Amino acid sequence: MVAHGRISVEGRLVDASNVTLFCSVELAGVEANAVYKPVSGERPLWDFPDGTLAGREVATALVAERTGLGRVPPTVLRDGPFGPGMVQLWVETDEDVDLIDVRAPAEVPDGWRIVLHAHDRLGEPAVLAHADHPGMRELAALDVVVNNTDRKGGHVLAGVDGAIYGVDHGICLHTDPKLRTVLWGWVGDELPGEIVEKLAAVPSLLEGSLGEELAPHLTRAEIRAIGTRAAKLLAEGRFPEPGDDWRAIPWPLF
Repeated sequence: MVAHGRISVEGRLVDASNVTLFCSVELAGVEANAVYKPVSGERPLWDFPDGTLAGREVATALVAERTGLGRVPPTVLRDGPFGPGMVQLWVETDEDVDLIDVRAPAEVPDGWRIVLHAHDRLGEPAVLAHADHPGMRELAALDVVVNNTDRKGGHVLAGVDGAIYGVDHGICLHTDPKLRTVLWGWVGDELPGEIVEKLAAVPSLLEGSLGEELAPHLTRAEIRAIGTRAAKLLAEGRFPEPGDDWRAIPWPLF
């Protein structure tokens, strides 16, 4: 559908930092919604000089799909009304499901993971916390592997199908450590067995079809770095803690 359907632009998502268009996609009488981010609308980033942000979105989706780490909506690089760009299937979300929030400590739901303690603008205690959901743990592991620099709360979606999806992966896959995420709630916890199995498969995938699929979007060093990060996480066997050399939580949070 997103790869071959006819794209009709219906509006622009004005909160996005780069041009992000809400579209309908029609193929053989079937219609769906999608997000289209044309390369022509990207603002260059000094620390991501290679490739395109659209290509990095597609590359992250490929890593998620081939490894099974986390879920990213179907995402392709294709031509559109404003030239080549990233086209991603729109996720219909369940507005009744809360996944990540800033709340007073007493209002945090049972079982949620607290990421940090702070104070609100009135000086009252507040915490950043998120749900303890298997799909979010998978996304947290994916973020380590792809070196996600911008996992905001609004980039984690509760689909109406019950699945958890990650979106907005334009600044991922750098070779330097840049992990910046709100999903720090599992720091030090042992990796679940299913994540361990998926990490163990990464080297062979990169040596085969996944490596070939990533080549148009990433440098060789960036592809090698995926394997290095996966191997490091596998060897440690636990969710990592934030580093001291960079800001580990994105701002704004959502």
